[in-house]
Amino acid sequence: MVPTDWEVRPLSETYGNARVPTLHSVPTVACADPLGDPFLRTRFALPTKPATFLRRQRLVDHLDQALGTRLTLLNGAAGAGKTLLAADWAAGLRSPVAWLTVEAGDWRPGVFWAYVLQTLRACGALESDAVGAPADASTVDRGLLAALAAELNDHDRPVVLVLDEYERLKAPEIAEQLAFVLHHAGRGLRLVLVTRTEPLLPLHRYRTAGDLTEIRAAELAFTPEEAVALLELHGLSLPVHAARALVERTRGWAAGLRLSALAARESPDPELYLKEFEADRSTVADFLLAEVLKGQTQETQDLLLRVSVLERFCPDLANALTLRTDAEPILAGLHHENAFVEPLGHSWYQLHPLFGEILRAHLRVRLPGVEPELHRRAARWLRPSGFLPETLVHSAAAGDWDFAAGSLIEDLAIGQLFTGLRSDDLNQLFSHMGPEAKSPATDLVRAARDLSVYDLDRGQARLRHAEELLTDDTPNLAATQLSRALLDALAARLTGSPARVEKASEAADELRREVPAHLLDKHPEFTALLLTHLGSARLWAGRFEDARAALTTVAGTQGGASTVLPREESMGHLALLDYLNGWLGRAERKALASVSEAERSGQDQPSGCGIGRLVLAAVAVDRNELDRAQAFLDETAQLPSGTRDPVMAAGRALAQAHLLLARGRTGAAVEAADPAVAAVVASPWSVSHELLVTSAARLAEGHPDSAAEVLQGVDVDQPLCAVQAAAIQLATGHRDAAVDLLDSIRFAEGRTGPAVTVRAALVRAQAAEEAGDTATARRLVAQALLDARRERLRRPFLDAGAWIRPLLATNPLLALTAGWLTPDSARHGEARRPESSPPPLVAAELSGREQDVLERLARMMSTEEIAADLYVSVNTVKTHLKSVYRKLAVSRRGEAVRRARELRLL
Repeated sequence: MVPTDWEVRPLSETYGNARVPTLHSVPTVACADPLGDPFLRTRFALPTKPATFLRRQRLVDHLDQALGTRLTLLNGAAGAGKTLLAADWAAGLRSPVAWLTVEAGDWRPGVFWAYVLQTLRACGALESDAVGAPADASTVDRGLLAALAAELNDHDRPVVLVLDEYERLKAPEIAEQLAFVLHHAGRGLRLVLVTRTEPLLPLHRYRTAGDLTEIRAAELAFTPEEAVALLELHGLSLPVHAARALVERTRGWAAGLRLSALAARESPDPELYLKEFEADRSTVADFLLAEVLKGQTQETQDLLLRVSVLERFCPDLANALTLRTDAEPILAGLHHENAFVEPLGHSWYQLHPLFGEILRAHLRVRLPGVEPELHRRAARWLRPSGFLPETLVHSAAAGDWDFAAGSLIEDLAIGQLFTGLRSDDLNQLFSHMGPEAKSPATDLVRAARDLSVYDLDRGQARLRHAEELLTDDTPNLAATQLSRALLDALAARLTGSPARVEKASEAADELRREVPAHLLDKHPEFTALLLTHLGSARLWAGRFEDARAALTTVAGTQGGASTVLPREESMGHLALLDYLNGWLGRAERKALASVSEAERSGQDQPSGCGIGRLVLAAVAVDRNELDRAQAFLDETAQLPSGTRDPVMAAGRALAQAHLLLARGRTGAAVEAADPAVAAVVASPWSVSHELLVTSAARLAEGHPDSAAEVLQGVDVDQPLCAVQAAAIQLATGHRDAAVDLLDSIRFAEGRTGPAVTVRAALVRAQAAEEAGDTATARRLVAQALLDARRERLRRPFLDAGAWIRPLLATNPLLALTAGWLTPDSARHGEARRPESSPPPLVAAELSGREQDVLERLARMMSTEEIAADLYVSVNTVKTHLKSVYRKLAVSRRGEAVRRARELRLL
């Protein structure tokens, strides 16, 4: 019997006003374990909570489910907060709680069960001596276990038995005995296992029967909000966004957070410390090295140190680094032990971030100078296994730039330097490549990086050097030549050399047959980029239909983020084609699709998105929405492609010059009309539009003869240019020549849009009016109004001159202008509205996209319909609506439309 003067420390003394029954003296069968050693009372006591302990109610609430299931499992890594969670929960229970901290010596069944019986007696769960006690340390009588189960089964309310650090029990027979007692104790026993490893119990059976409560590592992890609360208990104040970064780095690991907080309190700048602390020089390192690394075998330690250079790893990759073959069982064991080796699925693993940092630092001390070789081995294993991104990272870390560049070229992934989610990362990675790397592949990568920032001189020099290095023995010769053809097509496009682009495209078509087809399928961006360069060059050359064929193929390309840039550019080019053919509505829709392509893919805006905005600016000028046009132009002002890409430069010159002409700034318009690009071949449509602006400016300045002379260089095979030239000829007094020019235009069905036909009709109407045929003039103007109204095409009427105003002032033409070209006319019998006062100013000018949303709002389109029409998400539309409401000082859709009409924004 236990001496009466021996008091088991009551749980209430440990946790204050606890609701657990406790005894100061309990009759027992023995005062020592079967080995003769006295029972250690500290193993029955609940762990003491530190002053900075944070109760997390969500976990306590989950643990309460343990009272309804036979088995509860708290499974997590060392320092995950399992023990304190269980102790805090147990202290608040009304049911009897028996606590036992397991030790390594408990592997003997007799010793283990002696301690279990003693803790059950200590909490009052066993009130009689009928069960007895094990007499032999190495075994336990089956009858004793049956008696224990029977007595527990007789209890009115269950006993909660908590076995802390259960991972120390590795004997299968003890697990079987526990399962026996748990089964036969019925509802009289609730077993809680606090462990780092999976117990040798049939968990699947308990789970299937609904008799298992599980709290594992993911649930034990601190949330950012919980981390903030924990830091406050340490006297530290950290905003949630900073706490989120700390939680991400520590994976919400309780010990990591607590140790970091303790160290941060000693720092002069705690927030900066928590953001930038070096894990390998902190108390976190001491904890992990002592609790995890030092307890492992030499082989396991060596493996952990070597795989620390990897973001993720599988057994075969680990074997490639260790040059052994034992990685599979070692990694499985580490995962089973919750040793900070996290499974990713399909036999892949990753290290806990902090553990990885500490291991890498430890690697440099224990195996100095081995890191580059480990990275090289990793790259050599990853490349044939198809893991290109990781191959490049490890090749770069090893300083093996020839292998890195060669892998990129061999995979036909050179296009990823221009487009896709990884383009910035790849450019950053190869920015560290030094001049010592000399191979065709490294020169091609350098050329691609130069061309991506429009450094044409260096880029083309690199291409020439790469070609000089090519021999029949060059590794992956076909892929290298094909990659060079893509870069040559880009360089030719940027220098305005359509013939060279066609030659590069033809070479690429031949080389495609010599590379594995699956590589082209794997990298749709390669073909998409090549066709975009080809389409852009054809557009520059004025081969509109050939350009449309190539660009339409790209616009319909699949491939997600990898083809964002070519899809965006192709849609922008197609929009420009539609604009040059006179289709404003089509041009606007394609331009909006181009602008929104990056947003739809979830990427930041790529640098090639300017063409779409330039087309929107040009469309806005034709609709006389001049402020909106300027806003679009401003958005493209800082794009590097705006000055080096010929099509982009010509598009900007066209839109800017037309805007300046509309505002009466003729001198500035002439200056802006010059694209100022050094192109090998001049673009017929670009040159023609520049001449038309110059001619219109000279006419406006009172020099009709000079204006007519300039027109001689205009390419009249372009319908839009021809009708604008005809309008200027008519204005300079050459009526017959103007009509003859119109008669010579081939208006191909479906290819010539309202911006052409409306202008042509107005030129013929003016000629008819000057010839005294007012009826024909009215008919032609009426048709022009009908065609222009659908496109909201206003500039041709505003630029037509004084002759058209009397016609527009009388019905039926006046009615055709109402609501879009002129203010609404008064209805018959109504007094004419007084001249309205100038519209009030808008607090802040609407952006181009906000204007688009507002216009569709006025058409009674729903948010979903607006999103679909603009190729953006519903959330994006809602964001723009909020901004529109704020700028218009309204709170509802109807108010926004009314306010916009008052401001003449609609």
